[in-house]
Amino acid sequence: MESSVRDRLLTMLAPVSWGTTYVVTAALLPPDRPLLAALLRALPAGLLVLLVVRRLPPAPIWWWRFLVLGIVNFAAFFPLLFFAAYRLPGGVAATLGAVQPLMVAGLAWLVLRTRTPARQLVAALAGVAGVALMTLTAQARLDPLAVLAMVTGVGLMALGIVLAKRWGSPEHPLVSTAWQMTLGGLLLAPLTLAVEGLPAALTVANAAGYTYLATIGGALAYVLWFRGIERLGPATVSLLTLSNPLTATLAGLVVLGQTLAPAQVAGLGIALAALVVGQALGRSTPRPAEHRPQPAGR
Repeated sequence: MESSVRDRLLTMLAPVSWGTTYVVTAALLPPDRPLLAALLRALPAGLLVLLVVRRLPPAPIWWWRFLVLGIVNFAAFFPLLFFAAYRLPGGVAATLGAVQPLMVAGLAWLVLRTRTPARQLVAALAGVAGVALMTLTAQARLDPLAVLAMVTGVGLMALGIVLAKRWGSPEHPLVSTAWQMTLGGLLLAPLTLAVEGLPAALTVANAAGYTYLATIGGALAYVLWFRGIERLGPATVSLLTLSNPLTATLAGLVVLGQTLAPAQVAGLGIALAALVVGQALGRSTPRPAEHRPQPAGR
């Protein structure tokens, strides 16, 4: 039990750190450079972890698996995330991101044949409602392309959770983290140079923002995230992402001086309750048989 609680808390640190992405993007990063933000969040973090582990993928099959996961989790997801972060209010992006547990439930049934308990689905729906109430306002701007980018990105991240659960981890989660981020970053590099190029100069604030995203929001967060995917069920992991919009809202209060109306306070309470109850239900519900990863030679 203590190990399970510790695994949940450590895994939750990842979406908590990601909840600061919107504030960091708005306050520290240069405008309209989603590809550069994606590249500098993925590649330096991947190389840093790779320097620590210093291991090649253990079998040929893991090269393409890491490549697929690197595309899903980083090369495709990060540009979509930052495109949406630049063009959508944090509240709209957070609400769209909150549907991820529902996407994971559907993909887990299709790919893993794992049914998410109805009580956890109700908790996920309550989480979406709470986040929407907490973050959406009548003045929220809806950029259709940014909304599409965010929904697609959330779907890709949900797919990444399910695929990582299906395939497992060949060794330590650090190996998986290192190669996914490195391969994803290497794919982003030529696209970034061709489309956006490099800025003529970076301010101290820009450098601080990119460094934070690469270390705290990148290397450290994804090491904890992939560790959690390996140890916890997909529904349990996906419900932890509700801490992302909660953190984004609190960061807006502290850093940007935003305030909450009574309805938003109620939404904050509903989303927090959904997060806590969803984790409690995950502990009380018998876990289905683990989907064993296929042998590396297949």
